[in-house]
Amino acid sequence: MKTHYYLIILLVINVYNCKHSVESDCTLKQLKVTATAYNSLSYQTNSNPTITAFGDSLKPGLRYIAVSRDLLDSGLVHNTKVKIQGFDSLFTVKDKMNRRWRKRIDIYMGNDVKKAKKWGKKKLKIEYCIETNDSLSKENV
Repeated sequence: MKTHYYLIILLVINVYNCKHSVESDCTLKQLKVTATAYNSLSYQTNSNPTITAFGDSLKPGLRYIAVSRDLLDSGLVHNTKVKIQGFDSLFTVKDKMNRRWRKRIDIYMGNDVKKAKKWGKKKLKIEYCIETNDSLSKENV
């Protein structure tokens, strides 16, 4: 019985430490952006519509976004997880948009053009986490 008690205490301490270290290793950022939607169709992208500007393959049904290139400088880099206002789950930065766009994200909607058109264009808030220098130096150790 004592062994179970000690194991539970160790588990609680480990969970607390992991949660605490994750929170302290990044800085939460919030931005107001214009959100549109896109599909993996050549007339919306290019002649190879399932390959992103980062070289990733798009798969319908997964939660990906493209970001305007100015947002890359704001920490929204490749594979960053993003919380988008109005959605319960996180999206992953997998593509970047044409240089003409500013403060904009494009939500990937597979091949469902009707869904993308219905989404339209909205101003909303996004949240994401930027790793601090401490966490980057820990990875290099």
